[in-house]
Amino acid sequence: MNFGFSEEQDLLRAEVRKFLDQNAPLTRVREDVCSESGFDSALWARMAELGWVGLCVPEEHGGVGLDLETLLVVLEETGRSLFPSPLISTVLAAKAIERFGTSNQHARWLPALADGSRVGTFAFLERSDSLAPEGIETFAKPDGDEWVLSGEKLFVTDVGSANSFVVAVRTGADPEAISLVVVDGSDKGVSVERFDGMDLTKRGGRLSLRDVRVSIDCVLGETNGGWPAAEWLLDLGAALVTAEAVGAAEAALEMTTKFAKERIQFDEPIGKFQGVKHPLAEIYVDVESFRSLVYYAVWALDQDAPDARIAVSRAKAYCSDAFPAAGIMGVQLHGGVGYTWEYDIQLYLKRSKWVRPTFGDADYHYERIASLGGL
Repeated sequence: MNFGFSEEQDLLRAEVRKFLDQNAPLTRVREDVCSESGFDSALWARMAELGWVGLCVPEEHGGVGLDLETLLVVLEETGRSLFPSPLISTVLAAKAIERFGTSNQHARWLPALADGSRVGTFAFLERSDSLAPEGIETFAKPDGDEWVLSGEKLFVTDVGSANSFVVAVRTGADPEAISLVVVDGSDKGVSVERFDGMDLTKRGGRLSLRDVRVSIDCVLGETNGGWPAAEWLLDLGAALVTAEAVGAAEAALEMTTKFAKERIQFDEPIGKFQGVKHPLAEIYVDVESFRSLVYYAVWALDQDAPDARIAVSRAKAYCSDAFPAAGIMGVQLHGGVGYTWEYDIQLYLKRSKWVRPTFGDADYHYERIASLGGL
């Protein structure tokens, strides 16, 4: 089996890299994250025109119709630039609709998500901060040909930019009686509150639903049968976040290595000292390790391989430990200046701190590996 990228994928990587270098250098990223939206809507529209937003959406609904492995190429490069955009969130919403929706639902929602005119996101976590079905308290009750939704979702990525929400709700008493419902941001009773976290390139916040009425055809799949779908989306989210972390961690390593070659101490570049070389070598090994793990995990998800869930947890668990360690070491090897706003390395440390808990931290995924492995 060949796990290398095709010539077309390599060309795509080069084009994405060129686009980001020209339009989203870190100086521009710093400006964008201080704006109200947190990202450049004009660049988002250009990305959509280039087909990157709808890369995995079927062609008949305005997308490019490519696989998740090709999306991985794009995410590595957006991670390398810390490019702020709702790409992962929109992909999750689109995949939820494509995989679990009907043909009518595809035609209704996918074209706008593919062309970037609508921004989507997946709302799952609540006050329990649990990734288990028992953690979902937001409920939906039937009322004629409508569902009435009430509850509160927390840590919703890109909540302030999204206008299409795929929401996991409770529709029955059984712990796994979960359904996925598509909610429009303009529906009466929908409100959002945006929070700034440590990493300004990743916006999140609260989605509040107060007696929100949606038609029954807004439910994806069977009522009460949405937990397997939600679990698949959580796995996809973990894999995509890890894929983006590969590029970010690699950029942090390159930045620190460059600094080590230029910083002179005792009349020598600090990169000559074993106390600097060895940590950099360890970071390189870690990045290559979780790169390999996430490549396989993304392929396994795309192919519905029987070991896809455990593959995702291996990749995310390793990344959740290794990337923050790389960020911390990068700042330390820069010395005291590494913590200052003027130096870019601290931006990568902050990204690593965001990645760590998103879609499950290392402890969660190592425990899941043990459980899936029968321990």
